[in-house]
Amino acid sequence: MLIFDTRKIVNAFLELHSYRIMNIKNVIGAILISIQSMMVLANTDSQISCSHPVLPVLAGLEVNPVCKVRIIKGSDEPQSLCRLTYSTKGTTDIKDIIHISVYGTDKKGLPDINKLIACSDISASKGSFSLDTKLEKDTSYFWLTVKTKDKVDLTHRININCKGAKTENGDLKMTSTDNKNGARIGVALRQAKQDGVNTSRIPGLATAKDGTLLVLYDARWESSRDLQGDIDIAMNRSKDGGQSWLPMQIVLNMKEWGGLPEKYNGVSDGSVLVNEKNGDIFVAGLWMHGVLDRNTGKWIEGMTKDSTRWMHQWVGRGSQPGLGVKETSQFMIVKSVDNGKTWSKPVNITSATKHPEWWLYAPAPGHGITMNDGTLVFPTQGRDKNGKTFSNITYSKDGGKTWTASNPAYDDVTECMVVQLSDGSLMLNMRDNRNGGNKETNGRRVCVTHDLGQTWKEHPTSHKVLTEPTCMASIHKHVYTEKGKQKHILVFMNPNNYESRNHFTVKVSFDDGMSWPEKYWIELDEGSGFGYSCITSIDEHTLGFVYEGSQSQLVFQQLKLEELIK
Repeated sequence: MLIFDTRKIVNAFLELHSYRIMNIKNVIGAILISIQSMMVLANTDSQISCSHPVLPVLAGLEVNPVCKVRIIKGSDEPQSLCRLTYSTKGTTDIKDIIHISVYGTDKKGLPDINKLIACSDISASKGSFSLDTKLEKDTSYFWLTVKTKDKVDLTHRININCKGAKTENGDLKMTSTDNKNGARIGVALRQAKQDGVNTSRIPGLATAKDGTLLVLYDARWESSRDLQGDIDIAMNRSKDGGQSWLPMQIVLNMKEWGGLPEKYNGVSDGSVLVNEKNGDIFVAGLWMHGVLDRNTGKWIEGMTKDSTRWMHQWVGRGSQPGLGVKETSQFMIVKSVDNGKTWSKPVNITSATKHPEWWLYAPAPGHGITMNDGTLVFPTQGRDKNGKTFSNITYSKDGGKTWTASNPAYDDVTECMVVQLSDGSLMLNMRDNRNGGNKETNGRRVCVTHDLGQTWKEHPTSHKVLTEPTCMASIHKHVYTEKGKQKHILVFMNPNNYESRNHFTVKVSFDDGMSWPEKYWIELDEGSGFGYSCITSIDEHTLGFVYEGSQSQLVFQQLKLEELIK
């Protein structure tokens, strides 16, 4: 709203009088010019700018924030935002977008889904919203968001730029430049309450021999909490490189067992392994029967569906020495011979792998590998005879008929993943409990073995590079051909932060993990999430990533090899 300064108007009149301009038309014209000049000055003080956070645009979500608009008023008086203009220049295909919307912001500065201001279809590269929205604060924030079709080419990009705004006083001054890159497209693979599942967590990802993508996760039916609880290992499969996904299927479910309900027979921390030689697929998970007393480690009798007692295998004495189901959590495996369509009954390999004195032995979430000689390797973790955590591997040299546990690689570490290096050795990349919040000496713990884990040697980069906030991370070896020569890279993903689980970043190593050049880093999501991830090779030219992101419980995205290495 424009405030008239009467003193300026009077002075203007007196000045006109002193020049003997008494024609009333001239006086009125001069006054109007003065007022118009003040209006221009008032609007010059009002500013608009926009920013573009690194967030994926996810097929399946109603609200995808792409452009944050900031408006600073030029006066203390309320004004109304009348028009907001935008451009889609840089968007691969505007037909990917169903509509674009304007939202207000919540207390966290994110789109407030309860404050929808306007919504419009997109039919051209430029557009605008006619608004009547009061700017009651000195600085106001709005979001431009989009909704895409359910199936979109994952190599496309969405680019929305705010081009200007207008109040009743005129156009606002733009103080920012356009974003040139646009947002990557992904899939909201799992959302809260989807299929009746409260929370989908702990992803694994692999590619079957026929090219089918397999995403594994905890289906936490009743809450987001870890074991113990009503939790199954579930899976979604994709036949088109991750652009669309088949319905959820349950892979590992112990159901009601031993007189206890499903809430006391949970299975969690799934890991998937494809035998590259014959196509067999294995899924490992950790089964917890009942609960143990935190302080004594004794199994609690008499639990029912109405009981509320809870315990976790990594907490206190939640899992103990021994091999029985009332002593320790159990290491379970199921198998598929048809690219993940159907699965065998669970097989318990606890007695074959767990040292009786260890408190716990469990899969490490993510995926396993097939070595060059056909040896199958799962990354694994546990608690030793003193209850202290460790990481190691579990391997099979007979196609999964029998399994053997290696020696621990390091202590006070847990979730890990494994890759085979150029010299045939295995590298284990581990979550290190020493890292959380530690900025001075922060880095993933990394060890190498040449003898399937009988002995381990710490890698030169161990606890020095690959910053983490103490969280699961993923590492994967991608093989490709360039100019007729076979090459490979190591690809790593985690929350790239020493303290918080945000800034989910992909990194590449060309020298078996000796270096991870920053110029090749690609940030997929700057927001906050649970932070677990997994990587697979979709084909020689494309990699797939599933992670617990900021916009969905599980996000799937693709990256082309060319973008990663060029």
